[in-house]
Amino acid sequence: MGEEQGTLFSPEYNRSIRVEARPEKLTSDAGALLMRGVMERLGYSGLLARHLTDPRVPGRVTHPQIELVRTALLLLAQGWSGQAEVGLLRSDPAFRIAVSSRRGQRPLREAAAREPEGLCSQPTLSRLHQDLGTRQNRAGLRCVLLDGSQRRMESRGQTRLPEITLDLDSLPYEVHGHQPGSARNGHYRTRCYHPLVMRSEHGDYLGAKLRPGNVHTADGGLEFALPILRRARAWAEQVWLRIDAGFPESELLDRMEEEEFLYVARLNGNQVLKRMAAPYVTEPPPEGQVRTHELIYRAAKWAHPRRVVLVVLERTKEQGELFLDSFFLLTNAPVAQVSAERLLEHYRQRGTAEKDFGEWKQALDVSLSSSPRPKSHYRGCEVGTPYVEPDSFAANEARLLLSLIAAN
Repeated sequence: MGEEQGTLFSPEYNRSIRVEARPEKLTSDAGALLMRGVMERLGYSGLLARHLTDPRVPGRVTHPQIELVRTALLLLAQGWSGQAEVGLLRSDPAFRIAVSSRRGQRPLREAAAREPEGLCSQPTLSRLHQDLGTRQNRAGLRCVLLDGSQRRMESRGQTRLPEITLDLDSLPYEVHGHQPGSARNGHYRTRCYHPLVMRSEHGDYLGAKLRPGNVHTADGGLEFALPILRRARAWAEQVWLRIDAGFPESELLDRMEEEEFLYVARLNGNQVLKRMAAPYVTEPPPEGQVRTHELIYRAAKWAHPRRVVLVVLERTKEQGELFLDSFFLLTNAPVAQVSAERLLEHYRQRGTAEKDFGEWKQALDVSLSSSPRPKSHYRGCEVGTPYVEPDSFAANEARLLLSLIAAN
């Protein structure tokens, strides 16, 4: 009876293991067992096996690819952001059980034949990221994100929704050193990458694209977002794209309208818009309220005029006095379908997405540190064949995608 009461749980994927509460501590990472349980319940192991390929020679493999991917994901989920930490956890019993596909207590016993004994080494984990950096495997990781999101929707009992909103954003990812593709970004005043990231309004990360640090916010945005938006049609009758002022370019807006996606975007003010807004910004709105006004505006590069909502409100200066402020929202949603007030409320929910993006970066703190390191020796032997330099930029994109899977 006492033994049963001391057992907190047994992982569903390995009923031979019991997690107990005891004074002595065998590991500080028992949460890895729970994370593995979540992975299995949501079918991630199956998704990873289905969408990823292993380029290694089977007869020389010690650590199966699925176990290496679990190791990378669980390290991130448990707060170990660097590859070097895998050496510290090599013999940790919780991690060994959490990453292994072997049943019973086999992961903790002496290795037989080519079975792995403990976690992989740091160089092995580094080679995993290089293998995941192939075009096929990066596409596979993106499929895992989308399929995983659909499974989470199904686990919440959600059927096809009336509408769903996807948030597209770009953000700086600071790096140290000279990783390929990183560059000084004058706006952020740091050396960084400048990836694109997309999430759903339900908090699921749906994809990422690593970009050089000095590209414009909207660079490659349409090509990145369009496949995800099309996939979202299976989840909802109407799909929205919510973006900030850096993204509304003519090609993106035209394609959204052609494919009947709705969008709402912040629009940078210019002299024409300011003249149009001038009659509405002379008097402040009632205290604590916001005033909206409908405008029709056509930018020089647009094929036709579009709906713009002027938002007028009061803000507080540093000195404490109030002053009038205004901004513009651009949309293709008809007035009869979405009022200006509802559109503003819809756009304001973008703050939740920006908060989530910031928390993802801070909590997982993934190290995008792959860079070319020519090797003269491998496992103590001199490299006899010509050295093929790995694609470090692609390996870093694979790390980025893995971090989103871990976040989900």
